[in-house]
Amino acid sequence: MRAIDLYAGIGGWGLGLRLAGVELVGSYERWKPAIDTHNANLGGQIEPVDIRKLDFTTLPQDVDLVVGSPPCTEFSYANRGGSGDIAEGLKDLVKFFEVVEHLKPKFWAMENVPRVAEVLRTGFKTRGHALYRFRHLKPQIEVFDFSDYGAPQARRRCIATNIPLDRLSSYRAKTAERTLGDVLKAIGSSGAVVDPVWGVSLQPSQLTELQSEAPLNDEELRMNREAKEFHPVYNNMAFPDPLDEPARTVTATCTRVSRESIVIADPKVEGQFRRLTIRERACLQGFPITYQFYARSFAEKAKMIGNAIPPTFTYLLACAALGTSAEQFKEFQVIGKDLTIPEKRAPVTPPDREGRTYPISRGFRAALPGLRFKSGMRFELANANAGETTEWKVRFFFGPSKDIREIDLDGAVSRDLQDSSRFSSVIRAFQKEFTKAAQDFTSTTPAKLQLAWAHKIEGTGPYVIVDRLGALAADLHGRLAKEVGEEDGSVVVDYIITVASGVGEVDKVVGHRKLGRYALPILAGIIVGEWFNALEWHCEQKAAA
Repeated sequence: MRAIDLYAGIGGWGLGLRLAGVELVGSYERWKPAIDTHNANLGGQIEPVDIRKLDFTTLPQDVDLVVGSPPCTEFSYANRGGSGDIAEGLKDLVKFFEVVEHLKPKFWAMENVPRVAEVLRTGFKTRGHALYRFRHLKPQIEVFDFSDYGAPQARRRCIATNIPLDRLSSYRAKTAERTLGDVLKAIGSSGAVVDPVWGVSLQPSQLTELQSEAPLNDEELRMNREAKEFHPVYNNMAFPDPLDEPARTVTATCTRVSRESIVIADPKVEGQFRRLTIRERACLQGFPITYQFYARSFAEKAKMIGNAIPPTFTYLLACAALGTSAEQFKEFQVIGKDLTIPEKRAPVTPPDREGRTYPISRGFRAALPGLRFKSGMRFELANANAGETTEWKVRFFFGPSKDIREIDLDGAVSRDLQDSSRFSSVIRAFQKEFTKAAQDFTSTTPAKLQLAWAHKIEGTGPYVIVDRLGALAADLHGRLAKEVGEEDGSVVVDYIITVASGVGEVDKVVGHRKLGRYALPILAGIIVGEWFNALEWHCEQKAAA
């Protein structure tokens, strides 16, 4: 069987096809580092080409299989919250199908992010859509989790193809589940290193891409943990990443502080946490430990690996195209044990450093502990007008994630509550705690807090303020629960929300049931937030200016 791969990347398609016995007669890619990696590992001589401008007369003839992974950026929900340019992304999908139309291979297969499944289904049935003219191809369109097929990561991807996909399920019994822990244990072996997927063995001195980043510092650790365990909108993630299951998706772009980064407890240093090495990322993506990566930086290598399709899955697709039965199927560790390292070694690229300093305008937003209610409802400390006149303010947001509202904590609620003997007595008794907290804040100023956050000076950072405010709210909540009760608290919150929203009836306020359920902690958060926003602490900066 003869095949070509479009948007070939670093060889995720090429390696899988070759291991299955398919002859790769043409590969097409535009990014030079990916091409260098593809050529060195698969022995090719491909040159950069803009596939959108591909001259069909230059394509090989008698091609039996066309595969490819068109760029997914415009379709990914990670790109601007899913607001990518769909029309722009469609140009690459159209080009792929035009090549299929031109070559008329027996089989073809496209891989992309899950969202593309619906794009394809809609396009094939909608007159006037850019994909409508390819509807006669009648592909199978399914979303697979590659961890179900031997990859050590939970990677969900859309596969559109005319290859009989029912054959894949017949191979599953021979593709054992692999976990993040399996990869870390294998790569960290003190003796011979045996690839946990492909079975090929190397001596420790032969293994490359083991350079580790510096461990996460306290600030980075806090930010990563907050983004994963306490994100105000998205579902919670485990922190650190669990070792007894496939890893989360390996992404192309992520920083040292990122919800998407895979963070592990360093197996060599107790109490420290780090991100993954290039070799660990590559192994999770199903690339054998013999594979080398030819790029100019750690970030480029991470990008090329994150953009790839795991060769574990492309091997399975190639076997299905060849008509390999479950009895004939050769397991990964059988087919991969004779893999070798390319003669040309890849350059050593130092990993990214931890952030040493940041712009004076560095933004800050963090939800107060105990006042995070999911679906976007939370109290948070944030800075604004960052610089020498930075303003720090507590803000309250409520409503569903697609219709989040804000109530300005300007002191109006606290003033109203002074007319209620039950509420005012609790607030008056709490003034001692407010006084203590205000005294604690005198160790810094708004300007110094911003400078510390930008790492320009040593001193109190904003997370100290966040935690102090969260503790105050928790204390006040406890006193309100004892002295006032949930019912009266709900009445007050109903009043606050209806007035602030400009809605006369509480039942018409979006998310009112959730507001009622958390009435007392919300009330405590409002009182604490209004107290903080009115502190003379803010005025010290203005006076100095």
